[in-house]
Amino acid sequence: MRVNPRVATNLTFLFLFAVALPVGNLLGLVSINTISVWGRYFCFAIAAMGIDLIWGYTGIMSMCQAFFFCLGGYAMGMHLLLKATALQGKLLPDFMTWNSFTALPAFWKPFQHFFPALLLSLLVPAVVAGIIGYFIFRSRIKGVYMAIITQAFALGMYLLFLRNETRLGGTNGLTDFRTLLGFDLSASSTKLGLYWVSLGLLSLLYLACSKLVRSKFGKVLQAIRDSEFRVGYTAYRVLNYKLAIFIISALLCGLAGMLYTPQTGIITPGRMDVTASVEMLMWVALGGRGKLRGAIIGALLVNCLYSVTTSLFPQGWLFILGFLYVLTVLYFDKGFLGLFEKLGKKMRLS
Repeated sequence: MRVNPRVATNLTFLFLFAVALPVGNLLGLVSINTISVWGRYFCFAIAAMGIDLIWGYTGIMSMCQAFFFCLGGYAMGMHLLLKATALQGKLLPDFMTWNSFTALPAFWKPFQHFFPALLLSLLVPAVVAGIIGYFIFRSRIKGVYMAIITQAFALGMYLLFLRNETRLGGTNGLTDFRTLLGFDLSASSTKLGLYWVSLGLLSLLYLACSKLVRSKFGKVLQAIRDSEFRVGYTAYRVLNYKLAIFIISALLCGLAGMLYTPQTGIITPGRMDVTASVEMLMWVALGGRGKLRGAIIGALLVNCLYSVTTSLFPQGWLFILGFLYVLTVLYFDKGFLGLFEKLGKKMRLS
């Protein structure tokens, strides 16, 4: 497969950047926990690419992508929790015992084994996205109404997952994970392995998404973004394309959530609320909407900035994020990537 030179350059830069952390760990300069944190950032970057496909390249502002992220996370979390429960010699997870459940719910049983859980982590977000996307796009809902409906859907699911009756841990979510495929999740080698898996999948998915947006399918998506009305007069069925990219975006978010859960050790409804979806959109907007590398840069930089600022100003993060967003809209609408490109041009001219 022929790789675009710019894509190859971006992949090389990402790989070299990521290799620096394990090397720093070997030299005693970087802790394994820092490496694990960056592994989570790579998961966020995968989700950001999914959001960029639907928002940056297709022009659909969906505000429920955090929900799809959590569906993948919960699916993997259910498997991890069942394995941890078996290791402790218990029949049911603790939260079920506390809520007087006498038997494992039927919908938990497929998650007792890794490969069904892996498949469901991808399948469930895709199926849910296919169902809600079909009804939304068939009704020709778009623009601000699309944002409002998906935001309301995300809020409804958040409130539903908070309830103990859903048998998914309620407010506390799922936690106390011990092993993954027999590997101790608290071991440094396992954390490093998950870091490399996250990086590898991010690189492969960036390559695949780059090929997708340069394909005929990707050109149609960009045409829908620029003028859906005109595309409607062609032989291309706009509904099918919008539904397909909505499912692909949900699939990427679900995959990101599946990778995120074993690395962070917990998944809660707080990761799917409206604020979480807005933050995901801001990753893409701040990084550079309509460019996959911009989405990756935005996810990595914003989350790195989040880690730094919350340790210094715990209550001020949303104000800082809002300030950055206002600056982006007013002064560099192409995000951080656009700013970097302008600076690069000025340096070359000078």
